[in-house]
Amino acid sequence: MKTWATLFESGVFVTFFNTLTYLMLEKTARFCGRGKTLVLPTETEERVKRRALSVCQEHLRKVFDLTRKVPQIIDCYMRNDKEKAKQLFNEIRAGEDEVAKARRLVSQELAEIGAILLSREDFLRFTNLTSEIADFSEGIAFRLVEIMQHNWNVPTDIKKDLLKLSEACLEAVLRLRETMMVLNYGSAKAMEKAKDVEVAERVVDGLYRELEIKLLSSKSDFPALILLRDVLQLLEDSADKAEDAADAARILSFMM
Repeated sequence: MKTWATLFESGVFVTFFNTLTYLMLEKTARFCGRGKTLVLPTETEERVKRRALSVCQEHLRKVFDLTRKVPQIIDCYMRNDKEKAKQLFNEIRAGEDEVAKARRLVSQELAEIGAILLSREDFLRFTNLTSEIADFSEGIAFRLVEIMQHNWNVPTDIKKDLLKLSEACLEAVLRLRETMMVLNYGSAKAMEKAKDVEVAERVVDGLYRELEIKLLSSKSDFPALILLRDVLQLLEDSADKAEDAADAARILSFMM
C-alpha cells in the first residue's frame, strides 16, 4: 500500500491537481464566454497590452472622424448652407454616440483583462481625454447651427479665420492619432510624434489669441459674438486635450 509521501513523490497528486485546474478553467470559460473574452493566467502582459492598445486606437479613430467634420460645418457657415450644416450637425451627434460606445468598450475590455495589465489607468486616462474632444466638437456644431438659423451678422474675415483655427485644431488631433499609431514601435518614435502634437497646439494657441481680440473688436451681432467666443474656446480646449492625451501616450509608450 502506497503512503501519501510515495504518492506525492510519484507525481500522482501533481497530475490530479493539474487536471482539476484545467477542468475548472474550462468550465469557467464556458460560463463566462458567452460574448465575453476570458483572460487566462497563461495570457501574457504583452498580449493584453496589444488588446488594450487596439481598442484605444479604434476609439481615437472615431474621435478623429468626428473632429474632421468641424471644419466642414464651418465651411457651410461661410457659404450659409444651412441644410448641409444641419446634416453635419446630426452626423456629429451620431458620431458622439459612437465615441461613447467605443469608450465603454475600452472600459469593458480593461475590466476583462484585469490586474494582469498594470497600466490600465493610463489607457483609461487617454480615452477619457480624447472623449472630451468629441464633446467639444458637438458643442461647436450646435452653436454654429444656431447662429446660422438666427441669421446673425458676422464679418466674412472672422469666418475665414475661424476656419483656419478649426483646421489647425484638426491638425493637432491628427498628430495625436499618429502618435497613438506608433506606440508599438518604441518610446523614441512615440516621443518624436508627441512633439508634433505640442507644435500643433502652439499654432492653435496663436491663432486663438489673435482671433479672440479680432472678434471682440468686430461689428458682429452681440448674440453671435457671445456664441463665437464659446466656439473659439472649445476649439482651443480641443487642442489642449490633444496635448494632454499626447502626454498620456508618452507614458504608455514606456510600458509597451
